[in-house]
Amino acid sequence: MLNRRHATLGLLATLGLRPAFAQSSFPGGRPIRIIVPFAAGGSSDVMARGLGKQLSDQMGVPFVIENRPGAGGGVAMEQVARAPADGHTLLYGTIGTNAVAPVLFKNLPVDPAKDLAPVSLAALNPSVLVVHSSLPVNSLRDLIAYAKANPGKLNYASAGNGSISHLATELLKSSAGIDMVHVPYKGGGAASADLLAGNVSLMIETITNAMTLVKTGKVRAIANSGSKRSPSAPDLPTFAEAGLPSFVVDSWTGIFTASGTPTPVIERLSSEIAKASREPAYRQSMSNIGVEAASSSPSEFANFVRAEQAKWGKVVQATGTRIE
Repeated sequence: MLNRRHATLGLLATLGLRPAFAQSSFPGGRPIRIIVPFAAGGSSDVMARGLGKQLSDQMGVPFVIENRPGAGGGVAMEQVARAPADGHTLLYGTIGTNAVAPVLFKNLPVDPAKDLAPVSLAALNPSVLVVHSSLPVNSLRDLIAYAKANPGKLNYASAGNGSISHLATELLKSSAGIDMVHVPYKGGGAASADLLAGNVSLMIETITNAMTLVKTGKVRAIANSGSKRSPSAPDLPTFAEAGLPSFVVDSWTGIFTASGTPTPVIERLSSEIAKASREPAYRQSMSNIGVEAASSSPSEFANFVRAEQAKWGKVVQATGTRIE
């Protein structure tokens, strides 16, 4: 009987399969790594650490955060894609790395659609359109009317070519039928500084950073890009409420792992993230930084990512922005 059992396990290994008891014992007491495609201290890093702590409390194993910036997320994606397909190495992916980068960069080291398996949505982080206080507009309709009366005279800042702040504003331009000049910066900090100085007229920035800018009194918040109002700025209307019903840009983050990871492992991770998203203390910690904790099934997340890639692929194509 022992020899027969060993033979069965050997056959499973030869076929690239894992016995059911190995899957059901995940994570087996082993630490789980979350690879973040950005440097420590940024918003994605903060969100990943918050989720990792919550999952560690739930699952009883350490969740170790590793920062691997570079190549538009390509460095982190490659590390996860090349890791053993056992659910112990996860990617904290974003709208930028997993929806925009595949259509923006011509030579990513991996194909996210083939090499990474979607696990679950993790958080929604809407952006806000902010304008310098010298601009004579107080609403989205005011801004659109002003831009149409002054084509090409408004400058908008972004964190760089191909960034969400760039592509979201290009989507705004096409949705509203207005013409504005793009001024790319090397990061959101430099863009925000020039907006505060009045060197550019407006920008679309994450809600956390945008509301910090608003507190200076030098800029005004016009509209929230998300699908619903944010608890961080409950009086700020969405773009849909303000007159552009088709404009929705929810910056998002989510968990991916290596393709080929057993389905029961992916489903376990997804269910734990869903449990975390319902935990009041964790939800509040995300809300404190302007983020909404979220979750989804693996299939829902896969469909969502495909739709996001198609959406931003059209914007990238329209702007002619491709990076070697």
